[in-house]
Amino acid sequence: MSVSFSKIDPTLRRRCIDTMRMLAVDAIEAAKSGHPGACLGGSDLMMALILGPMRFDSGDPKWPNRDRFVMSKGHASMMIYAALHLCGYDLTLDEIRRFRQLGSRATGHPEYPLLPGIETSTGPLGQGFATGVGMALAGKMLAERFNTPDFSPIDYRVFAYCGDGDMMEGISYEAGSLAGHLGLGNMVYIYDSNEISIEGDMDVAFNEDVGLRFEAMGWHVLHCDGYDWEALTDAINQAVAEKDRPSLVIARTTIGRGAPTLEGSAKTHGAPLGTAEVQGLKKAEGWPLEPTFFIPDEVRACFGEVTAAKAAQHKEWDENFAKWRQNNPDLAKQWDAYFGWQQPDDLADRLYEVAKTQAGGATRAISSKVMQELYKAVPNLVGGSADLGPSNSTLLAEAGHVNHHDFAGANIHFGVRENAMAAITNGLAISGAFRPYCATFLVFSDYLKPGVRMAALMGLPSIFVFSHDSFHVGEDGPTHQPIEQLLMLRSIPGVTVFRPADALEVAAAWTYAARKDRGPLVIATTRQNVPVFERHSATTIGQVLQGATVVGEWFASGKTALDRVIIATGFEVSSCAEIAPKLAANGVSVRLVSMPSVELFLAQSQEFKDSILPPGVRRISVEAQTTIGWHRILGDGGVAIGLDHFGESAPASELNELFGFSPDKLTARLLDAMK
Repeated sequence: MSVSFSKIDPTLRRRCIDTMRMLAVDAIEAAKSGHPGACLGGSDLMMALILGPMRFDSGDPKWPNRDRFVMSKGHASMMIYAALHLCGYDLTLDEIRRFRQLGSRATGHPEYPLLPGIETSTGPLGQGFATGVGMALAGKMLAERFNTPDFSPIDYRVFAYCGDGDMMEGISYEAGSLAGHLGLGNMVYIYDSNEISIEGDMDVAFNEDVGLRFEAMGWHVLHCDGYDWEALTDAINQAVAEKDRPSLVIARTTIGRGAPTLEGSAKTHGAPLGTAEVQGLKKAEGWPLEPTFFIPDEVRACFGEVTAAKAAQHKEWDENFAKWRQNNPDLAKQWDAYFGWQQPDDLADRLYEVAKTQAGGATRAISSKVMQELYKAVPNLVGGSADLGPSNSTLLAEAGHVNHHDFAGANIHFGVRENAMAAITNGLAISGAFRPYCATFLVFSDYLKPGVRMAALMGLPSIFVFSHDSFHVGEDGPTHQPIEQLLMLRSIPGVTVFRPADALEVAAAWTYAARKDRGPLVIATTRQNVPVFERHSATTIGQVLQGATVVGEWFASGKTALDRVIIATGFEVSSCAEIAPKLAANGVSVRLVSMPSVELFLAQSQEFKDSILPPGVRRISVEAQTTIGWHRILGDGGVAIGLDHFGESAPASELNELFGFSPDKLTARLLDAMK
């Protein structure tokens, strides 16, 4: 069922577009903050999608087969807020009146999942562009799994609204390159080309032929005048009809269109127009000065008719979907497993049984075995690496690979595109059907930081696997030896960082990863083998998921009280377990605590935290990363042992000695810290 209102009366259409424009201007003036230029210049493009091919249902914003709209040009937020309100989404005019004010969901930049109809948080330019690629990839992968000759439950498109800033960002090149390589023909990106930046005309910094660049990346590129309605709608329809390539519609527009003295000026980008300019704009366009936030009755009626027709598309899909479920019970069961994140009750036990078979190996190798078992249990696990799959040990051996026009596999070749990889993973997570992961070396997590932060902001269950987690990388040298990266990742609100010390903790990390009710998860793994250490009491995955466990206690002769608590993570837990008897022999009674997740530990009750770290007993942390940040755990009088300088290029064994982490050197450092 196809619905299009692109041929409605031009006068009414203009009235609808101007309603969006004036709502935006009024909201920005009331807030004394915002970006009016894009809203004045680009609303025609937005209306072309609403009246044209874009499928949506404001009564059910989570309809699985809705088309996705991404406002990548996030500063044009009032444009989408006006559209959402007029299309009947749960956004009141009162909230629009309080645009950018505390408590209003009409926030400065669109935020997911705060407001129905917002598919992803945007604002940092390029993030929306790349996240949309992830949404489109999810659509193709779901279609491959569930579509049948009689019905396609998934054939949604991803529409995105982009600006000049998006096109300058490197992440857009990375994501656009992968989209073209894969042939994501379910993408239609509208490029609002107004050729203005904050600092002036675009030619001060950007004069390349964007269309040629995207053609070189395998995109279908169309050009049009953004205000020639016939040309605009024809370009969009051609883009929708293209099934083998992603499409970019480059629409030439004018920033601040209609502003009497500021049309085409960079001054309209990020500041209110001012009372006189707004009045001049409204008078010139025959718009009443009062009341503000005026919505003509005929505009309400038009949007009501459009949204009713769009909702009818959803109703038709529901009817066909019900028949599809009845005719395809196995696929229906799989659908429920994907979208319901179903998993076996014994998943944790299964993962640990597999992990134990690899005890004594590198945690990246243990993690790989656990991932294979997890994929068998929950086949909606998908992901890949930035061309480091064999090194990260993240390839799913029994799953195929996603390739050009072939989306049946679960392994994704992201290529060396770390920045886009994170955002694309977020787009896969937003689909709600996949448990997506991506991977690279820990030191390169800096390249993923924007995407990790956006995942945290949105509460997405994205999984980031970072191997080669310390100076034990060795000969590759300081460019590849992480120092400050765990601190950076732990500093992002809402991110859970897991640095497992053994097979049990690796299994716990992936058990946690299988949960849907969490934000982003980082799993940091070793390149080198990790010696097996003995825990003095039985420990369960559930206990590990409280963030910290007691490995054991070693008492000096004649002592019954603890002198120190040593807190370690990852590989350093085994190192501390090896030398703990030496500390006791030197007259110091110690408890060794493994703390794979600082965040999970800090989320526990004070009673639990005191049971692990007894009040009054001084603490020492040991981690082959920067010592900054450990004060939260150590408290007054605590000592942090780590590495607060860059590494060296040499074999790992030599670096272990040089940096003071060999058994003898670490023993000496700990004894010195206890004086």
